[in-house]
Amino acid sequence: MDPSRGGWMVWTLCASLATQNAALRVSMRESSVEVVRGDSVLLPCSFSTSSSRLSRLNIIWTLARFSSPGSPIQVIVYDHRQVIEDPSFVGRVGFTGLPLSADILLNDSRVSDAGVYRCVVNNLPEAADPGIGELQLSVLEPPSLPDCRWDGDVDVGGSVRLSCSVEEGVPTPDIRWEKVNPEEISLPVNMEGDSTGSVQIVNVSSQTSGLYRCSATNVLGTENCYVSLAVYTAPAGSSGLLQGVLLTLTMSLLLLALLALVLWLRRIGQDGRWRDRKAEEEECYNEIRYTPTLMKRSFV
Repeated sequence: MDPSRGGWMVWTLCASLATQNAALRVSMRESSVEVVRGDSVLLPCSFSTSSSRLSRLNIIWTLARFSSPGSPIQVIVYDHRQVIEDPSFVGRVGFTGLPLSADILLNDSRVSDAGVYRCVVNNLPEAADPGIGELQLSVLEPPSLPDCRWDGDVDVGGSVRLSCSVEEGVPTPDIRWEKVNPEEISLPVNMEGDSTGSVQIVNVSSQTSGLYRCSATNVLGTENCYVSLAVYTAPAGSSGLLQGVLLTLTMSLLLLALLALVLWLRRIGQDGRWRDRKAEEEECYNEIRYTPTLMKRSFV
């Protein structure tokens, strides 16, 4: 082998190894991080380099929210020894170990902070391509107070629907309905959405009456709301009693009608007798009136 050619190969190999050693590398110590809403959380991003010059170090943190994964935003940027924050993170985010670390601390975490974070580090001309790392942040939130409602027919034999909804909670709260008084009974829940559950009770009876509880639960706790149901039941024998009252009322009306008829007939009879008597009196009066005239004519 030509010595000069062999020396060239050795130099090329060494240069290649040196370039690889000098290449900037990013590593994420965690692939996912959780934080309770309102607390602080450290988002780690480490990088390694053999270069002693970091004057052109550039670090960019971006966030692709779960609600809009296709529209990432810049959370914080370190460039030319200046730090720039996104307006929604101003006062809540900052680097913790510059220029040797790209870690950031997020304070007063919000549910909207959840998503996939990217840490991009570049230190030109150390590498042509920047080093990139990713981690997922989950912001946990306890359930909010659920809203309990009922609608339907509470008469015996009717149908009643119990509904329960919760607006906040990460992870999504599990919803459970149960009757707690006078006896505790678990009820099957029909999930109508991620945060809404309902129970349908058909053919209600007096045993349906009582206190019902809806529980919204996740890893951070439980919140409850209550509904009181009172099923209206007709008293025993009320149907027979009503029939008796109606029968009595009908008989009374008939008796009153008969009494009125008797009184009317009696009055008609009295009027007839009075007219007959009056007619007789008038006939007698006429006879008495004309009798003297006849007597005078006989004496003459």
